[in-house]
Amino acid sequence: MYREATKKIGIGDVIIGGGSPIAIQSMTNTRTEEVEATVAQVLALEKAGCEIIRCAVPTMEAAQAIGKIKERIHIPLVADIHFDYRLAIAAIENGADKIRINPGNIGDGSRVQAVVDKAKACKVPIRVGVNSGSLEKPLVERYGGVTAEGLVESAMDKVHMIEGMGYDNLVVSIKSSDVMMCVRAHELIARECPYPLHVGITEAGTLLAGNIKSSVGLGLILNQGIGDTIRVSLTGDPVEEIRSAKLILKTLGLRQGGIEVVSCPTCGRTKIDLIGLANQVEEMVEDIPLNIKVAVMGCVVNGPGEAKEADIGIAGGIGEGLLIKKGEVVKKVREDQLLETLRQELLNWNE
Repeated sequence: MYREATKKIGIGDVIIGGGSPIAIQSMTNTRTEEVEATVAQVLALEKAGCEIIRCAVPTMEAAQAIGKIKERIHIPLVADIHFDYRLAIAAIENGADKIRINPGNIGDGSRVQAVVDKAKACKVPIRVGVNSGSLEKPLVERYGGVTAEGLVESAMDKVHMIEGMGYDNLVVSIKSSDVMMCVRAHELIARECPYPLHVGITEAGTLLAGNIKSSVGLGLILNQGIGDTIRVSLTGDPVEEIRSAKLILKTLGLRQGGIEVVSCPTCGRTKIDLIGLANQVEEMVEDIPLNIKVAVMGCVVNGPGEAKEADIGIAGGIGEGLLIKKGEVVKKVREDQLLETLRQELLNWNE
């Protein structure tokens, strides 16, 4: 497995690489300069399960806000830098736990060296990021377009540059909105990169498209043992990114914990509002710390049998429903009591 072979890197108090658990990241979409709004969003992301947060640092005011933000949050903060090397230095001075740069867009070698020297002095990791949308023209021409091979060469060139400056506290990311190109690029770079990889499908899209693209791409990459941190990039509320990331990891067997809700797709036998009920159950169980499977079924005919692999479940009928445990019916209740009956069973699960 590639993950076991990568270098261990500390981002604040979170360790990635070397077989460490895959960490879930997101990025704030508030103005970093607006400390109150940014802190509020980070705290909401923490509650959802975010383990590393990245903030854009487009101005010196944003770099200086990092220290104020860090005083009030509980997860490592990564400063995202483009173009101005001085912002990277200021972000480190204000307490960033990691910086994300593309050495190709922050100036000449002396400016990159200045950033590396500051990071080295403060023991702050550098994430070297390469995006298919900003692949260097010579590499595009050499490979006849934007390719996985070009992305890997670009990333490794930048890795070797920073290594040549005497620093190897690195994380690498190569992202593309082309899912299969992104998968291929990760397969290639995993063979030659000794550093932890941050994985994501960039510009994946809105909630539906973004989740499908990210699930396919991350699933193919992670299932090969590649990747140490992930972000599901969605055009929407960042909290949805965390929910999706957790579910992807659980589906792949890479993370345990939390209630898994399974539900049938509905059919002509469905006599209750199963869609509404399933959504209510998903929302209800978010804060219940159990590692079990809960089934929500639409009819009493097939419900018990279909729910037999779940630890507990409910199945709806006409005005009434069933409470099911391990495929066995244990109680019949009124339809309007189904949700609360299930909730009480879960709250008292260990009693």
